[in-house]
Amino acid sequence: MTRVAWFQPFSGIAGDMALGALLDAGANVDEVRTLLGRLPASGWHLTADPTMRGGIAAIDVRVVAQESVADTHSHRRAEDILAMVDTACFPDRMARRARSTFEALARVEGHIHGIPPADVHFHEVGGIDSIVDVVGTCAALEVLDVDEVRSSSVAIGSGTVESAHGTLPVPAPATIALLTGAPTHGTDTPFELTTPTGAALLASMVGNWGPMPALVVEGTGYGAGDRDLDGRPNVTQVVVGTLCETSVGGSAGQGFDLGTGEPMLVLEANVDDVTGEVLAYALAQCLNAGARDAWVTPIVMKKGRPAHAVSALCNSSDLGAVAAVLTAETGSFGVRAHPVERWAAERTTDEVLVDGHSVAVKVTEGRAKAEYDDVARVAAATGLPLREVLARAEAAWRAAEASRG
Repeated sequence: MTRVAWFQPFSGIAGDMALGALLDAGANVDEVRTLLGRLPASGWHLTADPTMRGGIAAIDVRVVAQESVADTHSHRRAEDILAMVDTACFPDRMARRARSTFEALARVEGHIHGIPPADVHFHEVGGIDSIVDVVGTCAALEVLDVDEVRSSSVAIGSGTVESAHGTLPVPAPATIALLTGAPTHGTDTPFELTTPTGAALLASMVGNWGPMPALVVEGTGYGAGDRDLDGRPNVTQVVVGTLCETSVGGSAGQGFDLGTGEPMLVLEANVDDVTGEVLAYALAQCLNAGARDAWVTPIVMKKGRPAHAVSALCNSSDLGAVAAVLTAETGSFGVRAHPVERWAAERTTDEVLVDGHSVAVKVTEGRAKAEYDDVARVAAATGLPLREVLARAEAAWRAAEASRG
């Protein structure tokens, strides 16, 4: 059974709010502290106290650090924080989540400031409080044995915020860059509701955006923000539960029970001013950036203009890279994303010879398909038509399979 943590950041999200919500939902604070104790850093402690925000009971998380600790290490480099995670001997899943969060922040900050991600100096995020918020959130997910993280639309806020780089607009550049491809919405609240740390946690871990899925609910919690807001409780909500299985098909005994699919995202952009060659190149670059599939669909846009929708299927971890390629290669002013579930057939890979050249063959139940790139390479090397190489490769696999059977 798949355990899910679904966040609803209707008043935004920050690292301490995410951690507080998970603690309120049932993550044992002592177990979280034990995991956090593996960090190679001292001079701090974590508090988690009940409070009220807008009439809703929530957990207020704070990291109290000695003054020398807070001052000395407030501007750590990205590679230094990643080294802290790598040497802490966290459980694998927790370590991957923590590392991917800091890597997402480093990529975005590096792009904004024009420097390599490893050389990024984190300012606010480099403080021990922010590090504990991120790693603590990953620890709480581990304590709750969460397999998947999902989220609804993210509230942004408005106005300006003070940072190490001066006064910045809300959403801050890093925040909105991290949320590329995610559903977001503005509010008239004149504060920063979602911080870069909160955005990075969602961007790196959320595999499916949208309304709460069908869950057997096991716990719900609220993490408190630092201030009270007029007209809305300043909390992040999380719901933890077991994903309900989905059956597709006819009546009982005749349906096709798919179980739980792999959560993925489809990125799309509509374009009406590019050539076929550009479209083909854009698809290839999306695949190189990590997309699991990419395709083009003819469409008709407003005023009857013929156009194309360029789509790419990807994991949440590859969302930023694929979105950047899609916009750069098509010239689109933006992209959209929607969550999907994928059920991939189990497959193996065999190898056959065609005129002495190796060709990989993907094999699923009832079907074998030669890899196109290998077939094209052999066709070019032998002078045989591509369709002939394809036929020989699949015939060779069937013959080998018959001899094994």
